[in-house]
Amino acid sequence: QVQLVESGGGLVQSGGSLRLSCAASGFAFVNYAMKWLRRAPRKGLEWVSGIKKDGEGMLYTESVKGRFTISRDNTNGTLYLQMNNLQPGDTAVYYCAASVRPHTESYEFRGQGTQVTVSA
Repeated sequence: QVQLVESGGGLVQSGGSLRLSCAASGFAFVNYAMKWLRRAPRKGLEWVSGIKKDGEGMLYTESVKGRFTISRDNTNGTLYLQMNNLQPGDTAVYYCAASVRPHTESYEFRGQGTQVTVSA
């Protein structure tokens, strides 16, 4: 069955870094654009970043530009999000998702999420 398993979340101080990973299985990873979404406390689901099937076309929501980097490895079906200079506003559950469209909140498959908490 389709599985997307996120890892790498945790508690970090403001200004710190984390690298999220998402291991995909059960579907043709190379045929899908991928994205990261997040849900902050008491807020709705937010699109954070997306990347096309071929690893190009990376885009980011304005609040993370210059701090986050999305990448993918099609040889082993893994999606990454390098997060630098983390701020308390980045605190959220982060989800990886597979989609036809990389730069929207819609998705075909989504993982269970990993918690990122940034302390001031």
